[in-house]
Amino acid sequence: MAQAQATRGDQQHLKAQQAQEQPEAIQYGHVFAVTGDLAVQAIAPRDAEAMRTAEDSVQGVPVPQASGGGFSAAVAMETAAAYNQAVGAVRPGQASDAATRQGITVTQTAVPGGRIVTEFVAGQVVGQYSVADQAMMGQQQQQVDEGKVTIGEAMEAAALSAGERPVEEADAAAIRAAETRAQGADKVMPGGLADQAWAAASANNWAERDEDKITIGDVLSDATTKLADDKPAEHEDAARVVQAETYSDAGARTKAGGVGAALTTAARLNQEDDDDA
Repeated sequence: MAQAQATRGDQQHLKAQQAQEQPEAIQYGHVFAVTGDLAVQAIAPRDAEAMRTAEDSVQGVPVPQASGGGFSAAVAMETAAAYNQAVGAVRPGQASDAATRQGITVTQTAVPGGRIVTEFVAGQVVGQYSVADQAMMGQQQQQVDEGKVTIGEAMEAAALSAGERPVEEADAAAIRAAETRAQGADKVMPGGLADQAWAAASANNWAERDEDKITIGDVLSDATTKLADDKPAEHEDAARVVQAETYSDAGARTKAGGVGAALTTAARLNQEDDDDA
């Protein structure tokens, strides 16, 4: 009897040890600003596949860099689902309960000058993008001071110079600061560049392989088309972005070729242009 009790005790200890060693799955709440039952559910492979299919059905939704575009909710979901499957938290082809019951959809709403694309999982928003009409984009470009580098263009420059580097929290903080400066408001667009950057940084914290991580290029390519508004970069804009970037960096440093450096260069060029005028 004593031996049997000892055996059961060993088995329980082994199960407890295995549970502790099992890596935690990436849940929706880790990546997106969602609540309730969805927030605690693991992002599953079939969820990611469904979001990719939904995005592909709507023209103008950003796609992964490998396909020639930018960041979208499907990118974060695919990264998270791959990690969850690799650690055994979900099975191949598995879908989350919330997504199965309430579905995954992508909608678009016409607004003056373009449309708003919104991505849903189980009825909750996980991504939102502004897609400008080509004619309106041309008018907006004419409104920007000729020869001036805008904040959006500076972010696109960062996408080129640091495009292959995975997004970190310091990058997300800099992108948020840049987006707010470009739009002239303290609030950012839900699902916009800032939200995409924070989702990418969160997903990257869980990704084990560098090739599975979301890069600066994924988020910031075509940044000018993802901003609700844009303006020429000024020294105050650059200072705010650099401050946000260094404050969130463990070493209190700016990122080489990052958003802070790009804004600083853009502001300097714009000032030189004014001086020469």
